[in-house]
Amino acid sequence: MGSTTSNPRTSTARGAVRRRIDRLVREVAKFGAVGGAGLLVNLAVFNLVRHLTDLQVVRASVIATVVAIAFNYVGFRYFTYRDRDKSGRTKELTLFMLFSAVGLVIENGVLYAATYGFGWDGRLASNVFKFLGIGIATLFRFWSYRTWVFRTLPAREAVASAESFLEAGASPSTVSPALSAGTAGAAGASVPRSRHRRS
Repeated sequence: MGSTTSNPRTSTARGAVRRRIDRLVREVAKFGAVGGAGLLVNLAVFNLVRHLTDLQVVRASVIATVVAIAFNYVGFRYFTYRDRDKSGRTKELTLFMLFSAVGLVIENGVLYAATYGFGWDGRLASNVFKFLGIGIATLFRFWSYRTWVFRTLPAREAVASAESFLEAGASPSTVSPALSAGTAGAAGASVPRSRHRRS
């Protein structure tokens, strides 16, 4: 019969992959919670500005996007990515504003194309294409924020790797059979010597 004992390295690798997937799922959930709240803020400000002023559709949308960006930064920094590196706050803000500006162009570019390219400038159509632009821009923002803005602490990754290595090293199945046999042989060889001295 074949041995059913699993390789410690394989088990450790599977555990590491499982932990990464769990962290990603939690990150996506938190990002979605903040992004969903930001979506409501964005659409609310957009419609409020259009209702209270005579600004053009895209200009009202840009104002709403800027308000939502400020709201989202607070949510991402202190909720979604609160455990990430906080040492380079100036660089973090600069990168956040840079990638947020790209997201702003994507979001409002969709609305601009629908409004001035196809003439879909009704209130319902504007909200639909505003929502579509937010959705496309959110995909870009998720990738850019987690990759470049709110970066994982290097020290935390090193500690996790060290703990995995120690757990694998402490497993009984990792002890060499030859070493175990040699230890047992040495213990057996010491018994006759003791008896010879007593006689």
